[in-house]
Amino acid sequence: MIKAVIIDDEPLAREIVKEYLASFQQIQLMQECGDGFEGLKAIQQQQPDIIFLDVQMPKINGFEMLELVETLPAVIFTTAFEEHAIRAFEVNAVDYLLKPFSKERFDKAVQKWLDRHAADEAQTANLLETAASSPIQSNRVVVKINGKIKIIPVQDIHYLEAADDYVKIVTPEGAFLKNKTMQFFEKSLDPEQFARVHRSYMLNVNQVTRIEPYEKENHLAILKSGAKVPVSKTGYPRLKTALGL
Repeated sequence: MIKAVIIDDEPLAREIVKEYLASFQQIQLMQECGDGFEGLKAIQQQQPDIIFLDVQMPKINGFEMLELVETLPAVIFTTAFEEHAIRAFEVNAVDYLLKPFSKERFDKAVQKWLDRHAADEAQTANLLETAASSPIQSNRVVVKINGKIKIIPVQDIHYLEAADDYVKIVTPEGAFLKNKTMQFFEKSLDPEQFARVHRSYMLNVNQVTRIEPYEKENHLAILKSGAKVPVSKTGYPRLKTALGL
């Protein structure tokens, strides 16, 4: 039996998906969820094979919820998100259904997934990388702390530091770990606000108060908080460009 979960903040939209899904006898609907928090919990508990996911939801959006999922299910978007924006996800998501969608269009999306079930995990992983470049992902970072979700506005980030398989996000409230790479944040954060100044460091250029020479051709960026971030020989020109120097 194939397990499914519906995640959408609109009750009518959930009801339509539920009604359309009923014609697929091999798919069992395990749970309906009204926001990303409920959706994340349902995915952890139900371990669905596929989810029907809205993008624009309160609290956390669909992309942010996917970032927090440890074992990724297949994803079919059911969303009113603008068509020109969602096109970026066509090659990686199983499919997207732009509201309002017909039963025929829904059936086509589900059947497409059933026909290529085995390839879903790789497609969904690629989807997350593509989501990093979406404008709606560039203004905050979502992390999990002891099972709780914390949303960090990017303007609150002082700098980021590579830490083994994680990136440490340093803010006025402390440091938080995100299971991503520095390359991921280079793609997702605004290059006019964040500069990769070292192999292991990115910083918020708005936090820089001065730059000091340090050992040979390296430098130190001194932040408003007093933190000192190393700036490599190759990172120095990037920082100067970001600062408009």
